[in-house]
Amino acid sequence: MGEQDLYKKRLQLTLEASGLDLWENNLSTGEVVFGLTRIFSDLGYDDDEKAGDIGDIFALMHPDDVAVVEQAVNDHVNGHTERYYSEFRIRAKSGQWVWYANYGKIIDDAIDGNRFIGVSFSLADKKRQEEELLALNMRLSQQNAQLERLNAELHSLAVRDSLTGLYNRRHLLDVGEREYQRSRRFDHSLTLLLLDIDFFKRVNDTWGHSTGDRVIRAVADCCARQVREAIDTVGRIGGEEFAIVLPETPLEAGMTLAERLRLAMAETTVTTHDCDAETSVTLSIGAAQLCSECHSFHDLLVLTDRALYRAKRGGRNRVHGYGT
Repeated sequence: MGEQDLYKKRLQLTLEASGLDLWENNLSTGEVVFGLTRIFSDLGYDDDEKAGDIGDIFALMHPDDVAVVEQAVNDHVNGHTERYYSEFRIRAKSGQWVWYANYGKIIDDAIDGNRFIGVSFSLADKKRQEEELLALNMRLSQQNAQLERLNAELHSLAVRDSLTGLYNRRHLLDVGEREYQRSRRFDHSLTLLLLDIDFFKRVNDTWGHSTGDRVIRAVADCCARQVREAIDTVGRIGGEEFAIVLPETPLEAGMTLAERLRLAMAETTVTTHDCDAETSVTLSIGAAQLCSECHSFHDLLVLTDRALYRAKRGGRNRVHGYGT
């Protein structure tokens, strides 16, 4: 065996061990000079079905990949790229599309002219891993979205009143304390309203707790409709009592809102649980503004509660402001 034959054997062994299939094309005639035997064998084709012309290869190539491969070849032929590389799908004899890649270069030859030489190799494992990774990422994305929804639901459960959907007492006190600190820092006004449903026990005793729940929800809806979205904070702080934190609001404006709430609720009727009748309720409302007596939000809450007590002692269905 001559030195050249030995070199070819070594090259062939190296290519086979690397999963590469050597090819050579004649760009002038389109002839496949040699190569691609392994690829066509792996795809299930017989010896007489193997490509003899570049057109035979394009005929088996996925239609969506033809233009991409042609562009890659042209870019290299025109000197835009130092080497040619493309990825494409070839139809196996079974009809399945299998991913391959080409890597090559034009070699100047004084005798034969430009010879297009390169290697082909399967991308099936790579593409399968990419698809598995994509599917895994999609599942992770879906799981993360579900986790975010669950976290949002848990957060809502932690800060919301289950009956009305308003903020609960704990969250409202936290918001109130933050607003207190901010108002003190910037010397801004802050008003708090406390609302109590008049004679609520009578509603429960007369119509039952289901109707009582309907009344509580009606009051909650009334409050939510009247306040400024994303500025004011409405909460149910226990039983039939509600609170509204009003940042950037002096006492006079707060009492105006309270009166509007009182009138709106007095004009509202609630259908009883058995739908046989309607009932209505009124509100007693206390209001207080942040002042020198307040050293915490709790102090403002105490002053507002005093105002509410006076509204109830004064005959209910009225608004009373602390210090007025």
